[in-house]
Amino acid sequence: MSHPKKIVIIGPESTGKSTLTEMLAAHYGSLSVSEYARTYIESLNRNYQKDDLLNIAKGQIALEEEKAQRASSLLFCDTDLYVIKVWSEHKYNDCNHWILQQIARRPYDFYLFTDIDMPWEEDPQREYPSPLMRSYFYHIYKDIVIHSGVPWAKVRGNPKERLQHAIHHIEKHFLLQKDH
Repeated sequence: MSHPKKIVIIGPESTGKSTLTEMLAAHYGSLSVSEYARTYIESLNRNYQKDDLLNIAKGQIALEEEKAQRASSLLFCDTDLYVIKVWSEHKYNDCNHWILQQIARRPYDFYLFTDIDMPWEEDPQREYPSPLMRSYFYHIYKDIVIHSGVPWAKVRGNPKERLQHAIHHIEKHFLLQKDH
């Protein structure tokens, strides 16, 4: 059985990652992996703590592995473990070694990096609505995709435009790969 190509949608908070992930999975008739942190945090009766990040990382991997077993040619991931690394280092000045090891071991085929050109949408789980902090996280994620060694493309605009840009980049990248 062949493994699906894993496409990660990554970027700062409130940049349309979840919406784009679902739209791409629907467009390609494939599966998506939701952000496990959202479900995990909703189940807590308290604020999340540093130790919760390891549980979130393990849950994200388990969800991704389960979906990868059932996906055909493409699997769309609403973020990856880099998001946990970013939050852990920002909030706690540290990241669990196991999470860092998993980042190094887990292969992905393509990143779609979401721009901060969308308006902020309030959500109880979102923490940094200021334009300064959105820009700060934008640059962190941009640095991650640039240095990941994985091909990537930036998507911007409203949700429909993002979908069209993402489809264009996916088609271009994976069609070019088939030619080699």
